[in-house]
Amino acid sequence: MARQTVAEQFIDILMRAGVRRLYGVVGDSLNPVVDAIRRNSALDWIQVRHEETAAFAAGAEAQLTGRLAACAGSCGPGNLHLINGLYDAHRSMAPVLALASHIPSSEIGTTYFQETHPDRLFSECSHYSELISSTKQMPRVVQTAIQHAVGRSGVAVVSLPGDVAARQAPERAFQHALVTTRPSVRPGDEEIDALARMVDEAAKVTLFCGSGTAGAHAEVMEFAERVKSPVGHALRGKEWIQYDNPYDVGMSGLLGYGAAYEATHECDLLILLGTDFPYSAFLPDDVRIVQVDVRPEHLGRRTKLDLAVWGDVRETLRCLLPRVREKSDRRFLDRMLKKHAEALEGVVKAYTRKVEKHVPIHPEFVASVLDEEADDDAVFTVDTGMCNVWAARYLTPNGRRRVIGSFSHGSMANALPQAIGAQFTDRRRQIVSMSGDGGFSMLMGDFLTLVQYDLPVKVVLFNNSSLGMVELEMMVSGLPSYGTTNQNPDFSAIARAAGAYGVRVEKPKQLRGALRDAFRHKGPALVDVVTDPNALSIPPKISAEMVSGFALSAGKIVLDGGVGRMVQLARSNLRNIPRV
Repeated sequence: MARQTVAEQFIDILMRAGVRRLYGVVGDSLNPVVDAIRRNSALDWIQVRHEETAAFAAGAEAQLTGRLAACAGSCGPGNLHLINGLYDAHRSMAPVLALASHIPSSEIGTTYFQETHPDRLFSECSHYSELISSTKQMPRVVQTAIQHAVGRSGVAVVSLPGDVAARQAPERAFQHALVTTRPSVRPGDEEIDALARMVDEAAKVTLFCGSGTAGAHAEVMEFAERVKSPVGHALRGKEWIQYDNPYDVGMSGLLGYGAAYEATHECDLLILLGTDFPYSAFLPDDVRIVQVDVRPEHLGRRTKLDLAVWGDVRETLRCLLPRVREKSDRRFLDRMLKKHAEALEGVVKAYTRKVEKHVPIHPEFVASVLDEEADDDAVFTVDTGMCNVWAARYLTPNGRRRVIGSFSHGSMANALPQAIGAQFTDRRRQIVSMSGDGGFSMLMGDFLTLVQYDLPVKVVLFNNSSLGMVELEMMVSGLPSYGTTNQNPDFSAIARAAGAYGVRVEKPKQLRGALRDAFRHKGPALVDVVTDPNALSIPPKISAEMVSGFALSAGKIVLDGGVGRMVQLARSNLRNIPRV
């Protein structure tokens, strides 16, 4: 029996780790690896048009499945294109293994054609980045990389020269069992007891939740009921905590709405659950604050803490619940619920008033109709910029839907590539890319990937012919907008020319039918919606000192953002307030 090559051994290790596909663009230094995939039916090579797309797609797959995903780039410029998507995956805590193939090993250090040093270049966006220069390093380096990616929830990079990949692997290479799942982390009794005392001493408790509350919805709701606490959330916590939540007071931050800001500032004790919320200006500085996080490096780096608790949110709350006294005073909770409903009622008119006649179309209206027409288990991938605003305020979570975006890294052009990775996980599930015209056109070449693999992704294009968020930043800084206008084609015509379904919507009455037709289409589809470039949004609470690029004066000229069906949730929650 012929011995394996290093490339074949690499593919076998990926398979044992649960990887099902490798996203990338072929190239000479990658050829041994791609050929090994060709001869192995258990793992698919996914040919994209740009390596940045490969990294974004792998990151989205990892976020949806919770399993290791993988991408690859050829030597020099090829793997260098991966870096933006890898930054996003790393900051999203998505377990991704990246293969950065390298120039011939004998030429490293000679300024050879296409030479870079990927083991150095990727060190800032990975937990592990190492060069395999000898066949004897296999499979230990790859196994170590996998354990870093899975165990620490992020990116690991393996640099592999093409000539080394083509060599025969050692006959008796050392292999060990791979770590492919993460354990639960329970805080110590001392921290749990300290937190219980703080909760019992506080008359008014507020919970502020991030993505670390994934899988802890029931525990958060039980704890909120026990201590009569309003529950706010960051953007990445929305999908995990807003649904079936009678204590919901909305979202804080730049895209915020409702009463989350008031609830976090008017309490006696603020408990940050699984959030690395970056905007410290929106956090109070005169209340006691506790942070619970599974990653200890997150604790206290945004605000001063009175108690830091290292642990999973679910395990922490399970330990905490029996140790805290149930509170009977609902006055703070009920007051925040009323404020929340009033805040939402005040802006809901922004997308309901004269929308059937408004041309160009209100983007708020597009998002609200999309929310109504999309499947109950749809996956939305959301471009950075104004699409983030519309997703945050209009998409209704229900425990089955997913919303993925570049929420921590903030990259343009993420939605379409992430939709590719999401759709490969399940061809039957509805995947909707909420794309802005700026982001879509940046990586538009990979719309062809949808056609090539007949991926039924539905791209809903918010086409306002501008970089809306950048224009807003300039405007509120007192700067004239410059360099923010896009001269766009008819994107639906491009979609049709590529072999996909494409339709352009210019009038509000056309929208619902166009979305339904696109959703019924069995293959890839693009709905090019011409939207109002003047529809912009600011947070409900902001001061001139809070965030660079935003100012109070903007309130005079920026439209209200609207809140979609969340106003219905707020109204229903008011019914839970006891009548006195």
